[in-house]
Amino acid sequence: MRLRFSLQTNLMRSLLSIILGLLVVGIVLKLSGFRPFEAYQALFEGATGISSGKPVSISDRGFHIGTWDGHFSTYTFAQTLASITPLLFTGLAIALALRAGLFNIGAQGQMAVGATMAGLVGAIGTGGAINPVVGTLPRMIHIPLVLLASAIAGALWGGIAGYLKAKRGVHEVLSTIMLNYVAINLTNYLVTHSLKDPNPANMAVQTGLIAKSAWLHPLVINSNFTIGLALALLCAVGVAFLLAFTVLGYEIRAVGLGAGSARANGIAVPRVIIKTMAISGALAGLAGAIEVMGIHHRFLQGTAGDYGFDGIAVALLGGLNAGGITLSAVFFGALSNGANFMQLQTNVPKTIAVVIQAIIILFVGVRFQRKLQAPSKAPQDELESA
Repeated sequence: MRLRFSLQTNLMRSLLSIILGLLVVGIVLKLSGFRPFEAYQALFEGATGISSGKPVSISDRGFHIGTWDGHFSTYTFAQTLASITPLLFTGLAIALALRAGLFNIGAQGQMAVGATMAGLVGAIGTGGAINPVVGTLPRMIHIPLVLLASAIAGALWGGIAGYLKAKRGVHEVLSTIMLNYVAINLTNYLVTHSLKDPNPANMAVQTGLIAKSAWLHPLVINSNFTIGLALALLCAVGVAFLLAFTVLGYEIRAVGLGAGSARANGIAVPRVIIKTMAISGALAGLAGAIEVMGIHHRFLQGTAGDYGFDGIAVALLGGLNAGGITLSAVFFGALSNGANFMQLQTNVPKTIAVVIQAIIILFVGVRFQRKLQAPSKAPQDELESA
């Protein structure tokens, strides 16, 4: 009962943060000479694919509700679903670390090494060919192999920060930030030298195309939407199960509530820290793999984008639980995809979506600050309600 009440309270507070954020940005838009209602209407259309009027392409589906005619763009909605996928992975990665009291700011680097490994392992069977080939491995083996390799790469990169924290006392914020720079510059170096695209006509900083046997094909034609979202949702269920029903999950929550108390109760805190950071890194690495396998079909400079940092916002707005993070990823994914359409329709800069995100996180941050300042419960009570 207490857990259900806590989740409902977190959801209501997150919704309030979103509403307040939209109201504040609406005032800013009005003062800047834009029309907030038209901007938000375009934002909604770009996020959901639902708009008024007749269908504009053969992929759209018209519908009629009362006196209102509209249409639903499957492509637009599919692009929103595609935007949700990496946000859900990185949000889960950061939230899991936070549940252990660890601030993993290194999801960006972990995603980059995961994407690089996907480009490397995905190229198995191509023989260095310029054009993509089917490959020598069957899809049922190649796809899981690429995903596993990317997860291991991300886990090792996250595990480095965990080891430095557990064994050397290096704060994870410092180590993960530095490892971000190492990962991004190291991967960029590799794709300009030993892993560079074999096509001499291509001067871009990228690898060659991976084998078609490692591709994740779009579920909606010409879109970026693949089964990667299903994998992300499966990981969300896995994280929820891990935290609620396993010994390691109990240890993670115990360490997050107080490393000293956890140690006094016989929990090997260093081991838990290393394992948590490794699992966190694996989730971020999977995000990089999906981007390579489903969208670019190669590793290229900037594949990780800003997803590692956006995942922080997703995790905080989601209240650090898998269900809330899923809803949070849906919101931020819709916000990202809708902002592009909003700019085309109303000339409102798409960066306004970043402003909305920032204001929402400010409100969420106030909530967490109050929670930290509030008198703490007994450790056992905290574990029961966590």
